[in-house]
Amino acid sequence: MSRASARHILVKTEDQCNNLKAEIESGADFGTLAQQHSLCPSGKQGGELGEFGRGQMVQEFDTVVFSAPVGEVQGPVKTQFGFHLLEVTQRSD
Repeated sequence: MSRASARHILVKTEDQCNNLKAEIESGADFGTLAQQHSLCPSGKQGGELGEFGRGQMVQEFDTVVFSAPVGEVQGPVKTQFGFHLLEVTQRSD
């Protein structure tokens, strides 16, 4: 069964998500921005979600996590919770 580890930043607006992505692309630290801006409790751990299997997260999340390149920030990804930046940190098939 496929498993992955990822981290994310959850915010309310697509604009905020795009602004944070631009900061990361300019060299800002993903984990620090997660601690400062993420609405998810995982923000306290730099957005770390730990390891999970396919189907354990909402569909939009799952699709990105199990298809995106490892180590590349993806998003904005819209879910019922808001807008996410996602980074797959590890994946095994």
